[in-house]
Amino acid sequence: MVQRIDVTGADGVRLAAWEFREPHAGGAEPTADPGGYGDAADAPAAPPVPPRDVPERPGVLLLHGLMGRAFHWAGTARWLAERRRVVALDQRGHGQSDRPPAGPGMLTSLGREAFVADAEAAVEQLGLAPVTLIGHSMGALTAWQLAARRPDLVGAVVICDMRASALGEASQQEWEDWFHRWPLPFPTQDAARRWFGEDDPRVERPDPGRGAFFAEVMHEAQDGWRPLFSRRQMLTARETWVHDAHWEELAQVRCPTLVVRGLDGELGRAEAQEMVRVLPAGQYAEIPDAGHYLHYDQPTAWRAVLEPFLDGVRATQS
Repeated sequence: MVQRIDVTGADGVRLAAWEFREPHAGGAEPTADPGGYGDAADAPAAPPVPPRDVPERPGVLLLHGLMGRAFHWAGTARWLAERRRVVALDQRGHGQSDRPPAGPGMLTSLGREAFVADAEAAVEQLGLAPVTLIGHSMGALTAWQLAARRPDLVGAVVICDMRASALGEASQQEWEDWFHRWPLPFPTQDAARRWFGEDDPRVERPDPGRGAFFAEVMHEAQDGWRPLFSRRQMLTARETWVHDAHWEELAQVRCPTLVVRGLDGELGRAEAQEMVRVLPAGQYAEIPDAGHYLHYDQPTAWRAVLEPFLDGVRATQS
């Protein structure tokens, strides 16, 4: 079962957090529809729900990547929730969380400090510490930046296909050009799935996981299917970290950290292994036949890599 809990992020931004939990034998729990709404502004107001006090279940916070949403983690969250308290966060500008207002302050409201502060607020307000942070892409960067800043809150980190090196201006320009090529609006959600999984010029061969990932961030507007997020805001958010390297913060992460890459993903083997070397307690794993969206491409292999690491962390913390 899934329950929404509102969190107050940096600058008062309303964030939608989703707790995945097993049903209680004594009766039903409140649930929330994970789909059903388009833009975050369309979602009905949900009253804050006090976090449950379940000390025997270690806390996990799942952080999606740029353009993602909390429910991209649904498959992972359901098996994690069998033994852990699992929360997935719609980060600012994504899913059903608030979009920061457009304007001259957008670089600040969509900057690294804001994303890290939001994750910090979620951990503290929901009582998840010492939390295991599992992040994909941009969410992984947020995870290790929070772990470096607040080691008292973080017990372990999983970095899923995110680079520590600077990507540079050429990369940012490529993204802007790519956004302009999106054939919006899509006539159906399936059309969006096909384009991102097969027809997008950036796809070298059919990639069902990629298609499914992007189909889940589309909502039905009056003229067709459009993304839940503002593409301009996504570019702004990326602008705040794409020009910088993040090795120094990575080296400050003292807790056990797993670096996972898909063999066809964006994080190369040499860089991933250097990240493990830099980390004081780093471990390395790779998943064959997987790209950047490896938890979609190979969910069984992803679990086989993740579960032993988490069990090891839990054993050392017991």
